[in-house]
Amino acid sequence: EITVVAHKIPVGLGEPVFDRLDAEICHGLMSINAVKGVEIGDGFDCVSKLGSEFRDEINSGGFLSNSAGGILGGISTGQDIIARLALKPTSSIRKPGRSLNTKGEEVEVVTTGRHDPCVGIRAVPIAEAMIAITLLDHYLRDKAQNKK
Repeated sequence: EITVVAHKIPVGLGEPVFDRLDAEICHGLMSINAVKGVEIGDGFDCVSKLGSEFRDEINSGGFLSNSAGGILGGISTGQDIIARLALKPTSSIRKPGRSLNTKGEEVEVVTTGRHDPCVGIRAVPIAEAMIAITLLDHYLRDKAQNKK
């Protein structure tokens, strides 16, 4: 599992329906090889909470929590954006595995040569870059649409 946090994100990036910021962050992160799951904020933990426990209440001082991971209704709140990625273990290991050859016959496959026994190490800067690209894309769209 990898956690990526983006700080000092402007309020209002994203859209409420088709170009949701959270959806596009997840889309980008799921495009990374070996990523099998993405959550924003408390993500999957929300299913075990009541609405009163999960909602990000606000007062004159700002938000009182960040359960939604900095994005509400597809739009950035100005809080830290928090994304977590689940990575599958690499299958290219030296332990023999079963497969089929081009004739459909069962064969044993052994990976030789250089390979990554853990893709998580390389995935961290890639995930950070993917989130940065997505945020910059939304920032430029917002700037163009609002003539800032």
